[in-house]
Amino acid sequence: MTKNLSRKPHSTLAGTSASLSKFAAAAVVYAAFAVYIYHPHFKGFNALRLRDFFVINVCLASLGCYVLSRRWISGFTASFFAGLIYGFGPFSLGLARYHPTVGLLAAVIPWLFCPAAFGPKARWKWLSMPLSVMPFLAILVFFEASARWRLFAIPVHTRLDFADLLGLLAPLTVASRGSAFIGFYHVPIAALLMGLSMLLAARRLGVMALFAVGAILAFQKPFLNTSPIIWFAIPALCCSIMIGEGIQGLTGAGFPDRRWVLAAAIIMAALSIAAVLAAKKYAAALSLLGMKEAWLFIYTAKMYALGAVATAVIYFMTRANLRISSVRLILLCFAMAVDVFLGARFLIDNIL
Repeated sequence: MTKNLSRKPHSTLAGTSASLSKFAAAAVVYAAFAVYIYHPHFKGFNALRLRDFFVINVCLASLGCYVLSRRWISGFTASFFAGLIYGFGPFSLGLARYHPTVGLLAAVIPWLFCPAAFGPKARWKWLSMPLSVMPFLAILVFFEASARWRLFAIPVHTRLDFADLLGLLAPLTVASRGSAFIGFYHVPIAALLMGLSMLLAARRLGVMALFAVGAILAFQKPFLNTSPIIWFAIPALCCSIMIGEGIQGLTGAGFPDRRWVLAAAIIMAALSIAAVLAAKKYAAALSLLGMKEAWLFIYTAKMYALGAVATAVIYFMTRANLRISSVRLILLCFAMAVDVFLGARFLIDNIL
């Protein structure tokens, strides 16, 4: 018994040290990537503080999602990509068109969900429901305070329209038009499909409710001086964590899960074909705008094809009952990294 008691603090300390090391590693990579995508536009900023604000916002958003995702995701890499996709996704980067305080608000939202996710235990678990309301209250308070201080950080009538839903599947095309950026990158859609199936199987009603409320509010007319578009931060956060869970699910999928992996591969291939057909449609317009749209749809088709190939390889591995999770993880994350690396730079170049 003495032996066990002497080992416990050491093991807890080692676990905390490892967690902090991973957190620091994620922070360094997020910061380096933020500097990379914003660096070409640093000269265009009027003040040094404004430049720093944009970099801090995306890093804070990524780290918040990374920390929150650790509640459900055990693997570091999956949590890292969940944070990357939220902080450097089309929605978070698209907020750079407005006052930097709006990006800061979106960055704080994952942190505000942490008390509900990590706090209440056992008989106090019911407190997680009222604690989950904190991000919603923070959004309302922010816009009410902004109105009182005459800080119009974002047009109050900026909300989603059904035409903006194209951004869910072709974010770069929508970004080139200057529309709302509500989508995700292409390759992570495969992990999102897997994560969604895991969410439904686990019947996480609380997460589903948060997603639904945020999505519905984003399409509604403004109330209490709140711009509806900011509510989409909550569905974007939920989907980013689902993508992280999907990465973990794809890398650990066994023979019984092969149908879900195959379904994801088929959907990715179908999206690639749809993007090619859309490219042909715009190329037939024989105009400068049409050719630009066609090029973007061709790029979209390539990214979906990359995701389809990566998912198909994982499917054949699950079918052959080859549980080589490291190979799966490298294959999937490499494809995602290429997509995010190229897509984020394109989005920032179009915004700034």
